[in-house]
Amino acid sequence: QVQLVESGGGLVQAGGSLRLSCAATRSIFRLNVMGWYRQAPGKQRELVAHITSSGVTNYPDSVKGRFTISRDNAKNTVYLQMNSLKPEDTAVYYCRIQVAGGGDYWGQGTQVTVSS
Repeated sequence: QVQLVESGGGLVQAGGSLRLSCAATRSIFRLNVMGWYRQAPGKQRELVAHITSSGVTNYPDSVKGRFTISRDNAKNTVYLQMNSLKPEDTAVYYCRIQVAGGGDYWGQGTQVTVSS
């Protein structure tokens, strides 16, 4: 069983930055998609960013230009650099790894709070 360990959340003022990390506890088959999602109180979970094993990224308009996803395959780790944070970015952030041929793993979530 694969576990995902997240870190890097916290409290930051609007305009500030945070970097989230998510490490898998064992090697993941390289053909996978790694992503970050978030869920604010009373709202559905939404995609924040994802990156394929070949490095193709995708972002919704709400974070494009402010957030950057990256991955280190050797470390089985995915990162989310968040800049120019806004109060509406406040949510619990989850990482996810979807493995080709099966396997869909989620992290436990890390709280990000942006104060105005």
